[in-house]
Amino acid sequence: MNKVEERAFWLAWSQIPGIGPILLRRLEQHFGKLSVAWEANAKALGQVEGFGRQIIDTVVRERSHFNLEMFLQEHSVKNPCFWTPADREYPRLLLEIPNPPPVLYYRGIVQVEENLGITPTVAIVGTRDPSEYGKRWTRKITTVLAQKGFTIVSGMAEGIDTETHRACLEVGARTIAVFGTGVDIIYPPRNLKLYEEILTKGLVLSEYPSGIKPNRAHFPNRNRIIAGLSRAVLVMEAPTRSGALITARLANEYCRDVYALPGSLDNVRSHGCLGLLSKGAHLIINEGLLVEMLSGMPPVDSGNLSDLPLFSQQVTSHNQQPLPKLEPQFHKILEAIDSEPTALDLIVQKTGFSAGEVLSSLLQLELMGLVSQLPGMRYQRCSA
Repeated sequence: MNKVEERAFWLAWSQIPGIGPILLRRLEQHFGKLSVAWEANAKALGQVEGFGRQIIDTVVRERSHFNLEMFLQEHSVKNPCFWTPADREYPRLLLEIPNPPPVLYYRGIVQVEENLGITPTVAIVGTRDPSEYGKRWTRKITTVLAQKGFTIVSGMAEGIDTETHRACLEVGARTIAVFGTGVDIIYPPRNLKLYEEILTKGLVLSEYPSGIKPNRAHFPNRNRIIAGLSRAVLVMEAPTRSGALITARLANEYCRDVYALPGSLDNVRSHGCLGLLSKGAHLIINEGLLVEMLSGMPPVDSGNLSDLPLFSQQVTSHNQQPLPKLEPQFHKILEAIDSEPTALDLIVQKTGFSAGEVLSSLLQLELMGLVSQLPGMRYQRCSA
């Protein structure tokens, strides 16, 4: 099955009701390829975590009348530009998150270095109703980072997002706008000119196909892509109830760095940033120190990109590493840790042990050099 054919299965699976990014990832990891999963019977599907009777019945019913080749052809007429994890061009950093979009639509200028993680990407987000202080520092920091070679990611919403994209374009730098609509739907509509300028120098991305209009539920989903695409997330100004804080929380879960601009206690727009700082976010003191800290991030390991999909590549290499002889409890806990950072509660759920037992065992496994702890109570297996 070549890559062009395999990407059709990613697209097809994403159309089945109840099958989201997490279940798709489990399918891909279990069967190796989604083309193989497409041919699996109900019994085989039932072996995949999360596939209960209702979902399996839906899959069997939908597959029975799905013309894959015709659907791909018709879909590509309205959506000629998209990537799936079967494509080499799919952004490398998104493959690291637990729920990467199965289909990523794009418009604009593609740069392979960004997709491979070679060009550093930083997200700048914040409130839709910023103060002059927030606007001024957003423009100042965006300009400096853009001139230093960072690609700036944001969501093209009103306020901080808009200031961010404009500041990039004003210095002739690239910017990536992640939409919660189709890539052809400009929201807010007043950003039409900004959208047109971004297409000439940067990139517009969305997990939603052309024609999909604004929906309140789409924007938190959009935020995970902003966080996933970025090595670090900067929150410039945000009240306590802000979508920017969702982006920051997701960035922390994805083991990305989070930075926040301090503000006055008298300014409710800064309360979200102050809350982030109280929980350990990096303090933005000035542009120079920020550039120094961001420049110190280790380069992304692009790995061997000749064989895709990358999910299968990671799982295969992980499974081939021989385990040392361990006590049964240690062995079970080690087996519950994926090749990517795994949350403590998920390890507890997989093993059935108490949180105390798991933490005690994880400490021993750390001392043995088999696992390492990451921010946010997440654990990762050490390389052999």
